[in-house]
Amino acid sequence: MKNLEEKIDAVRHFNRFFTRQIGVLREGLLHSPFSLTEVRILFELAHHDHLTASDLSREMGLDPGYLSRILARFEEKGLIEKVRSETDARQRLLSLTSQGKQVFSLLDRRSREEVAEMLSSLSEGDQERLLEAMKTIEDVLACGRGFKFSEPFFLRPPEPGDMGWVVHRHGVLYAREYGWNERFEALVAQIVADYMRRHDPVKERCWIAEMNGENVGCVFVMKDSDTVARLRLLLIEPKARGFGLGNRLVEECIRFARRCGYKKLVLWTNDVLKAARHIYQKHGFKLVKEEKHHSFGQDLVGETWELSL
Repeated sequence: MKNLEEKIDAVRHFNRFFTRQIGVLREGLLHSPFSLTEVRILFELAHHDHLTASDLSREMGLDPGYLSRILARFEEKGLIEKVRSETDARQRLLSLTSQGKQVFSLLDRRSREEVAEMLSSLSEGDQERLLEAMKTIEDVLACGRGFKFSEPFFLRPPEPGDMGWVVHRHGVLYAREYGWNERFEALVAQIVADYMRRHDPVKERCWIAEMNGENVGCVFVMKDSDTVARLRLLLIEPKARGFGLGNRLVEECIRFARRCGYKKLVLWTNDVLKAARHIYQKHGFKLVKEEKHHSFGQDLVGETWELSL
């Protein structure tokens, strides 16, 4: 029986063999100027109506910025068009143009021809063995726990309306779970307003987490000084807890702060926020200051945490 390292090597060997066999590593897939990712996007648009960029990003696991650049190229080439949604004016629905449908039709035909050619070189028995093996792989992986980097949520930059959602959900959840009054919602509104008015796109960032088409989390990195960044407004909806979303959001903040050249990442929280405090501890933040205060209608202990980058 193979040990774990041998099993890993075997899976990676198969991956290399199969990607080479079906030609996805070529610069242009199916003898076209398009990459595998671009062909996949065309496929999704050809087979689904009323897709938005957020839908594509979520379904395909693509970085929103990367996807946006591809869609911009497609639009420039006349392959897709964007139409404002009748039910939500903030959304742009994507669809293939007539030219886009022609391009996809050609790629689809070439793909079928390549597969037909591969199958025709095999005996009937080998074709059945191949199909059965493929079904086995699909069934085993579909029933498994999935991959470490396959998550039920995805992170994206804020869109119109998201900042209002951040304020609203902080107000609702903190009142429901901790009994905090409207003064906390006012504080969140002030932080969000400051971010929007003075946002530095190079040194500051906001992430919105989506799951099944709904906003389920957020976090901000804001500039304190040239060397110090502040983590703010970490929020996870109850339905999204238990999936590692809080850890992922904090990890993104730390990576971003390091890329920006900050020396320290700081945050202010309260001792009653035990789940958040556990996440901060897990990622190396140190508690450097505690102070009792009466805020938001409650007696609290405020805490300052720091992480040296």
